[in-house]
Amino acid sequence: METKRVEEASRRQASYSRRRSGIMNNARELAVVCDAQVAIVMLSATGKHHHFCSDGADIKGVLDRYQQATGTSLWTEQYEEMQRTLSHLKAVNRNLRTEIRQRMGEDLDALGFGELRGLEQSVDAALEVVRQRKARTHAQTLAAG
Repeated sequence: METKRVEEASRRQASYSRRRSGIMNNARELAVVCDAQVAIVMLSATGKHHHFCSDGADIKGVLDRYQQATGTSLWTEQYEEMQRTLSHLKAVNRNLRTEIRQRMGEDLDALGFGELRGLEQSVDAALEVVRQRKARTHAQTLAAG
């Protein structure tokens, strides 16, 4: 018999539920009868998750044993990506803090003439925005009063 996708969504869900129950029962039996550590994680098409882990074991422990047995690492790539992201975010944070300090008039010694001129223009532009907002608020207050 050929295995193929069930096209009708309601039949597919019913089949998934029935087969999921069967797999869970088989996993329980395998764990008891063979004294095996069994871990199963299932994610349905609708996003629901189901899992089974044999008594005395946890999914992480089973996956750790799997990694040792196969000589693979399931987490290294994700960990390294998280480390790269963390390093990038720390650099962005450091740069933003430096920029804030410079806009407050601190840590200016390391800046050259061009950078100081750019900072001055940035502060002038911000000051103009504040003045426009102040004038608009003042005009609204006069009109309301």
